[in-house]
Amino acid sequence: MLSLSSSKLRIIAITGIRRGGMIPSSPAICLPCKPVTIEGAEKVPHWTTRDALDIVTPDAASRVHILSPFDPLIIQRKRLKLMFTSASQREQTGLTRWLIRRMDAVVATSDRTNAYLENPGHVIMHGIDTEGFAPSPDRAALRAELKLPVNATLVGCYGRIRAQKGTDAFVEAMLPILRDNPDVVALVMGRATEKYESFEKGLKDRARAEGLSDRMLFLPEVPVGDMADFYRVLDLYVAPQRWEGFGLTPIEAMACGVPVVATRVGAFEKLVVQGTTGLLVDPDDIPALEAATRDALSDRTRLAAWAEAGRSYVMSDFSIAREAAALVKIYRKLLAA
Repeated sequence: MLSLSSSKLRIIAITGIRRGGMIPSSPAICLPCKPVTIEGAEKVPHWTTRDALDIVTPDAASRVHILSPFDPLIIQRKRLKLMFTSASQREQTGLTRWLIRRMDAVVATSDRTNAYLENPGHVIMHGIDTEGFAPSPDRAALRAELKLPVNATLVGCYGRIRAQKGTDAFVEAMLPILRDNPDVVALVMGRATEKYESFEKGLKDRARAEGLSDRMLFLPEVPVGDMADFYRVLDLYVAPQRWEGFGLTPIEAMACGVPVVATRVGAFEKLVVQGTTGLLVDPDDIPALEAATRDALSDRTRLAAWAEAGRSYVMSDFSIAREAAALVKIYRKLLAA
């Protein structure tokens, strides 16, 4: 959330509603603070609920007023401007639609998301730090530093380990590829919450039963700031999700010069250009995922061209600066109204 304030008017950006339809305690906040610019804001990864704030002003964290579910009525009397951002791709509850109707501006993170809105909003797709996510000047040295096979073909799948993220689809698609290609190593990295620990164990057992546990590597979760290095070492990234709201991993990989095989979920059809930066397959189609991964790895010259094209595409269309500029344009319009 980015909050800009003036002496007469403040903007509140509401970033989400819980699936149950109730307004959570913290996605909407009022920050009684001095005017700030984007450069004066800082990231806050987690706050009081799972609905984390995206951006708050550094000097306001101790003076936040939490809004109750009935405060939208009060906000209107205070002449505050409200903006709602939606990444959801499902039918909305009556309460959510009622709330969105009272917004001064609505942002959707993809065309798919926008299609679920009662009234179309501004489509502003997420961006990433294209300087932080960039190719490595020496991939072999970085692999050695991370204790990964230096001369292997590395194929990665990162994120929460669970069925929704398609981790099992990746494992099943990669096992026959590993059997046929001794130089290929698959990397699975992410965290399995307590609910999915048995799911993760089943995947490890599956690789062990195939005699491939030495080339189907399950890596521990790393801090967000270290993630770029684990993209940089890859030859190919696979995003096998069965469902996704938006999904940043394909553009993070492409920004690091890594081609992508992804499923047609979330915003992936906009993020991955078929035959130019990678390949797309239908979700939950493991044979198609395997075939696309084999195809991608079969032509190293083409793979290198995809890597270069992917980096250029992210730089031009998915930088965080572009996303911020589009949001600020809406904020300024609201402030001027």
